[in-house]
Amino acid sequence: MTTTQPADVQIVKSIPNGVKFAFGGLAGMGATLVVQPLDLVKNRMQLSGTTGKKEYRSSFHALTSIIKNEGLFAVYNGLSAGLLRQATYTTTRLGTYTYLLEKFSKDSASTSFAMKASLGMAAGAIGSFVGTPAELALIRMTSDGRLPPEQRRNYKSVVDALSRTVREEGVLTLWRGCTPTVLRAMVVNAAQLATYSQAKQALLGIGYVHDGVFCHFLASMVSGLATTIASMPVDIAKTRIQSMKVIDGKPEYKNAFDVWAKVIKNEGVLALWKGFTPYYMRLGPHTVLTFIILEQMNSAYYRLVLKSEATRGGL
Repeated sequence: MTTTQPADVQIVKSIPNGVKFAFGGLAGMGATLVVQPLDLVKNRMQLSGTTGKKEYRSSFHALTSIIKNEGLFAVYNGLSAGLLRQATYTTTRLGTYTYLLEKFSKDSASTSFAMKASLGMAAGAIGSFVGTPAELALIRMTSDGRLPPEQRRNYKSVVDALSRTVREEGVLTLWRGCTPTVLRAMVVNAAQLATYSQAKQALLGIGYVHDGVFCHFLASMVSGLATTIASMPVDIAKTRIQSMKVIDGKPEYKNAFDVWAKVIKNEGVLALWKGFTPYYMRLGPHTVLTFIILEQMNSAYYRLVLKSEATRGGL
């Protein structure tokens, strides 16, 4: 005996989980190709002052100094690590978030902001743990040029960075700074993903904005600003811990709280937001590009593969 679906029952098609994860990583990698120079400037700005002197007066001064002293293509130092980071961290966090959002809600409009923030934090924590080795390689490769020649690590690629780190410092070093990295990711994702989903929902509720590229752009800009303000203090702790060297068995910083205490004492409380401009200039466009690319890939999959009219992006 066979049963048939009632004519008025609509079967809801969804994107397979593996495709969701792949789309998340591809969106992040596409955005990174554009904003990598800003990521390098942001890291250099956050490390400025660790040697007792302020190396850069502004983000523009940092950028011009890097080009003058290291060459034009130096702004893409660490690109391989940046792409690997997106392939691990962003693949995991965006794939996990879209999966959890679908599991915990019938539709995004029925999900509270608190729930979206919680799902974002969970996705960020999982993704950041997976992506910490690539993050450490990225920090070291983008900051290497500011060191005296005799102190530079001179990694040839992200593979060289990871293999030498394991060989010279031990495999656990790949997860150095994992705690502030996870904390940062939880803050970033709670702010970025939840704010994006909520801003998109609010914009669509107005009635004048339709679900499309312009809507995704506006929601991304709101998300990028909120994320920058919330996450910078945690990000500067992560950057300094992952970049530090251990001399005679004594690390420069004990933990994130030690970083914050020393930064506030030696550089002032506003130094916790040092590099705000390149950070937002990097995070803002990266957020915009990532979500637009992701939404368009999701939409295309619904339309071309699933043959579904529900061409929503899923966030």
